[in-house]
Amino acid sequence: MRGHDISQESLFSTVQLESFVPDSHPLRKIKPIIDQALKRLSWMFDQIYSDHGRESIPPERLVRAQLLQVLYSIRSERQLVEQIQYNLLYRWFIGLTIDDVVWDHSTFSANRDRLVENDVVVELFKEIVEIARGQGLLSDDHFSVDGTLIQAWASQKSFRPKGNDNDDDDQGGRNAEADFHGQKRSNDTHESTTDNEAMLAKKGKGKEAKLSYMGHTVMENRHGLIVNAAASQATGRAEREVAIALLSELPGRQPKTVGADKNYDTKDFVAQCRDQNITPHVARNDKRPGGSAIDGRTSSTAGYQTSQKHRKRVEEPFGWGKTVGLIRQVKVHGLSNVNHVFKLTMIGWNLIRMSNLQEQCA
Repeated sequence: MRGHDISQESLFSTVQLESFVPDSHPLRKIKPIIDQALKRLSWMFDQIYSDHGRESIPPERLVRAQLLQVLYSIRSERQLVEQIQYNLLYRWFIGLTIDDVVWDHSTFSANRDRLVENDVVVELFKEIVEIARGQGLLSDDHFSVDGTLIQAWASQKSFRPKGNDNDDDDQGGRNAEADFHGQKRSNDTHESTTDNEAMLAKKGKGKEAKLSYMGHTVMENRHGLIVNAAASQATGRAEREVAIALLSELPGRQPKTVGADKNYDTKDFVAQCRDQNITPHVARNDKRPGGSAIDGRTSSTAGYQTSQKHRKRVEEPFGWGKTVGLIRQVKVHGLSNVNHVFKLTMIGWNLIRMSNLQEQCA
């Protein structure tokens, strides 16, 4: 018998939102972890928000929504809010019911800025790491470090001489032609009028220089989880300087090892690692003037070879963050906002790794 194509909905429904989410869906393993971390930050939310006035978007829902943006490659907050409107999976993960009204994208952005100003994602990252440590997923002895360029949300045309307020492009329209060949442009003499904290940087010799920031991570070698992360300006020295700062925040005073590529093979980096009781298992750069800072006794050990094998995995979160996450080219301005996006992306990586590890251990 042919069914009738009737589109009229029932007046009432008794179906719960959770029933639409398959038991095997990956978000079911991620949600308890992020909920536990957000519960630990309740004290922080109490300090940020006033006891009086109109209720704002709950910060827990705001964070979950931003994580969805990372995990599902949603390019803008306007598109994120639009998809929350009709996506039942997103509503369930965030904590909205079918009947809840979704926020306007401008309201969402304004509330997100409050999280950035109060470093909520910085504290959330720490809580996720502590949860992983409590589950026995972290190594406290062996680590790897690396950095990656993050393209800024600014064009090359915005990179102009400092103190020059003249807009030479006005006569050519909104997107006038520009020819930079033969011009000497450097971070010392020029800055972006769109994002003055972004700096010209390139990945290597012969590569194109782009306005960029740098993202830095410290990975534990057992399961490839990120235990510390930060974004910085692309100064040319930041890769090693920030790595030392991040390593100094590792807990415990026991001897540790750190693997890294040839860019870290400098006397200063090696000496600073040793000052922190960290053995530098850095790839030797024998072509460097003066030779490698890593002596033959270190590079001949079995531990050094193991570190060199595992340290290549530190590239995986960068690759994931630039293909799935939001760090190939950030769509925000300013170092604090870039650091927020970078840490949020690394949180997304850790949550996926932790959920997968829990499944393997089950």
